Amino acid sequence: MLYMLHRGNHTDITYHGGQQSIVHLEADLKSVVNWADAEGLRWAFTKSNTVAYYFEDLCDLERLRELDWSAIETHNWASRKDGKQAECLIEKRFPWQLVSRIGVHSQPTYTQVSVALKNAEYKPHAEILRNWYY
Repeated sequence: MLYMLHRGNHTDITYHGGQQSIVHLEADLKSVVNWADAEGLRWAFTKSNTVAYYFEDLCDLERLRELDWSAIETHNWASRKDGKQAECLIEKRFPWQLVSRIGVHSQPTYTQVSVALKNAEYKPHAEILRNWYY
C-alpha cells in the first residue's frame, strides 16, 4: 500500500497525498503476542497481503522463518510483491503503550508527531526513518 501511495497512480485509491504524511508505528512482536494472548485476542501474521485471492495466516512465532524476509527488506517492489506484503494482524484493538517507536518520512511530519505527543502521558520515541519509505 505504501508503494501505491508513493506512486499515486492506482485507480482504486482516491488519496493522492503521497507517503510523506504516513507514520509507521513499531512494536515488539513478542510483547504484542503476549499481550494479545493475555487479553484473549486472536493474532496472526501472513505470508502475503490479506486482500490477495489466497493467503496463509499463521499464529505460531516459530513459523516466522517461513516469511520471505529478502522480499520484506527489499525496495524492489515489482519483483517481490507477494512476499513483501506480509502482514501482522491483531484482533479488535491495539494498546498505544505497546508502540515503541514512530517512524516518519520527513522533518515536517516529525514536527507534527512531536506536537501531537506533547501532552500525551505515554510518548514513544519518534524519528525520521527515510529508509522505511520509497
